[in-house]
Amino acid sequence: MVLQTMPLYRKKCVFLHIVKQVNNTRKIRNNNLIQNIMPQLINYGKEMLRVSTKGIEYSTNNGRTWLLRYNGTSCGSFIDLLPYGNELLAITTKGLYYSTNEGRTWLMRYSGSSCGTFHSLTDGGRELLASTSKGLYYSTNSGRTWLKRS
Repeated sequence: MVLQTMPLYRKKCVFLHIVKQVNNTRKIRNNNLIQNIMPQLINYGKEMLRVSTKGIEYSTNNGRTWLLRYNGTSCGSFIDLLPYGNELLAITTKGLYYSTNEGRTWLMRYSGSSCGTFHSLTDGGRELLASTSKGLYYSTNSGRTWLKRS
């Protein structure tokens, strides 16, 4: 059975600060309590993709083994992944990136600072939603521009 999971740091819309990432787990701080969380994991076609300390990894056997898909450094560190239409979107430490080839290569989609730091993405149907350090933002053009949700 293949399960699609969401990052544990999104629970109850409380955003936590990543303190350290070691051995494919992240240590996070919430109210001075440090917890371990598993890497972000998604189903993508016939594969599973996950964010790891090495970059983006994929599995074709329901997570029994993992292979490296992307380990470049030009995008920064990966934080969140979201399948969106025909693209794979990623939040990184350098902004919002997209891939049209299952995460093998990445291109910058948005790097502005007016929204704050991106924490997570959600497919809202007709719009893309992003929770950021400055609140909830939405985009109606696949993340090219963002407006604050009032």
